[in-house]
Amino acid sequence: MTNIFGYTMEELEALMKELGEPAFRAKQLFSWIYGHMVWDFSLMTNLSKSLREKLSAEYSAQPVPHSHEDISSDGTKKYLYPAPGSKFVEAAYIPEETRATLCLSTQVGCKMGCLFCMTARQGFQGQLSVGEILSQVYTLPERSSLTNIVYMGMGEPMDNIDAVIKSIRILTHPEGLHMSAKRITVSTIGVIPPMERFLRETRAQLAISIHNPFDGQRRQLMPVQNVYPIEDVIESLRQFDFSQRKLSFEYIMFDGENDTPEHARRLVKLLNGLRCKVNLIHFHPIPDSPLKGSPRKKMEEFQSFLKSRGIMTTIRRSRGEDIQAACGLLSTLKHVKPAIQAESTDF
Repeated sequence: MTNIFGYTMEELEALMKELGEPAFRAKQLFSWIYGHMVWDFSLMTNLSKSLREKLSAEYSAQPVPHSHEDISSDGTKKYLYPAPGSKFVEAAYIPEETRATLCLSTQVGCKMGCLFCMTARQGFQGQLSVGEILSQVYTLPERSSLTNIVYMGMGEPMDNIDAVIKSIRILTHPEGLHMSAKRITVSTIGVIPPMERFLRETRAQLAISIHNPFDGQRRQLMPVQNVYPIEDVIESLRQFDFSQRKLSFEYIMFDGENDTPEHARRLVKLLNGLRCKVNLIHFHPIPDSPLKGSPRKKMEEFQSFLKSRGIMTTIRRSRGEDIQAACGLLSTLKHVKPAIQAESTDF
């Protein structure tokens, strides 16, 4: 049984052609699946009975529901989703007064090895399909209140660029959720070729995880600096127009590591001339890490300096830390290990 949840309009058109159906059936099917959230072919009343029977016999259109939920004292919710091979991913729902954001995942684990990230600790275990990415949106209990989506969960989105772009096209399609691309943000540590493709092929917003403006120091935090130095990332960004879309830089602050006046001055120089915003983020300690979060006073001083140099800068409010749902804390190691143990005793 082939699950077509995650098929784009073009892929559904190809399927209809394969089944000997007219092309307009693809639009009807797309609308049922992504616009009306009807996943039972028998209920798709404007499809012919023969097509409904054909689809029901060989295909399904089912998103993957979450298997576990954690609720933070601040209202943040973390959902666990099963992935193929007894693996899991996490997504975080973050409600606020005027908006509600879903932080979704694009990979099982991550191969980028950033020193401050819990997801990196579990290594790379696989790519999520388009359907598995979209399932985090479509099966969300709070979907009706959702205003924003950020691709900032587990994994490096640009390392799964085909699925990411397809999922954005489905989310923004008029026959789907018809979500504004302005309300979708994709985060990257700076993998240049797919990042440039993302900017050419979508209108979604972009966030760059920078965390240190100095080459050698960033290299110690983020191995990607060896392949795509942040200077090259910024040079690439200068080729694009950000007057109609948002460009932001994520900057986790580590006490004594990247929060000095020298770092602030270097960051200003690096971003000079770019239309962008900087989000300063409190570091949430992870086990066996030498890194510590910067004191609030230092973060405010850093913010003040950047703002004085004309860079819009905010200090992001920490959410969901008590359920390990805050920035950098998403990891399914505690779920993966029991599953592996269960497999090893299954005779």
